[in-house]
Amino acid sequence: MKHSTLTVLTALAVTLATTCAQAAGFQHGFAADSNGKPLEIGIWYPSQATPKSMSIGPTTMSVALNGPVDGRALPLVVMSHGTGGSFLGNYDTAIALADAGYVVAAVTHTGDNYADQSRSVFVMDRPKHMSRVIDHMLASWDGRATLDAARIGMFGFSAGGLTTLLSIGGIADFSKVGPMCREHPTDFACQVIAKAGPAGSAAPEPGIVQDRRIKAAVVAAPALGFVFSADALKNVTIPVQLWRAEDDAILPHPRYAEVVRQALPGTPDYRVVHNAGHFDFMAPCSSALATIAPAICQSAPGFDRVAFHQTFNSAVVDFFGKNLKRD
Repeated sequence: MKHSTLTVLTALAVTLATTCAQAAGFQHGFAADSNGKPLEIGIWYPSQATPKSMSIGPTTMSVALNGPVDGRALPLVVMSHGTGGSFLGNYDTAIALADAGYVVAAVTHTGDNYADQSRSVFVMDRPKHMSRVIDHMLASWDGRATLDAARIGMFGFSAGGLTTLLSIGGIADFSKVGPMCREHPTDFACQVIAKAGPAGSAAPEPGIVQDRRIKAAVVAAPALGFVFSADALKNVTIPVQLWRAEDDAILPHPRYAEVVRQALPGTPDYRVVHNAGHFDFMAPCSSALATIAPAICQSAPGFDRVAFHQTFNSAVVDFFGKNLKRD
């Protein structure tokens, strides 16, 4: 999750990121959602078409727009962004995965994005969105014949990390939110809840929203980690790669990623990024964004976000490569 005062800047963070030198096929589309308006999605995939520079607002990528999909039995990775973000939040990671032979579908969550925060506290909406995206990719996407439905992974950052944990079997205990926020009212999650007023004070309806089609997951800086009690992740039986920024001021240690690490029944591929802050998991910022939104773009002295993302993206690709193998 991100600081509430940075909502507008978050929109810029996902649209003013630096141009990525890699290339992939790309489509912009929508997935039907029976519970609301269609979900905006960005889709990256392997393609032999010639890439060209294209812009989505201020965002520029080198991609083959609507180029043909190259390959067959391709694994699918779905992506969930943080609070106030969009499908472009980790576009560099999506391109790295596409270059490695994956199809990536990243969603803009209805009611919790840069343009609309009306349902940001209704976190149980989000896993349902991800299932709708998977449904769309397997049944309606024009490249569905190239997909291997048995090899589906999920990537989530911040609130998207929470979304991922819920989607792979986590059962959140939202009764923990009140006591935690009374003790730590300055935590970002508590500020979002307080800002939401009566809607924020009502705990989300609990429930199991596990999507068993997901076979491996990458979770970066998961929000609301403290809602998972010791046995709340016992149903998570798939491989998990878990990331924590060492100096995360948005989700302070040990109330978030560390709680998740301890609750996971298996041993995750756990990575603590030295000297990193929360926003360092997002795509690197351009000079324009650094001027407009320094709070999102400034890393700690000595921390190179561009270099880190080369390592980060490689590790994510390698993790899915090991855990979404063909039978």
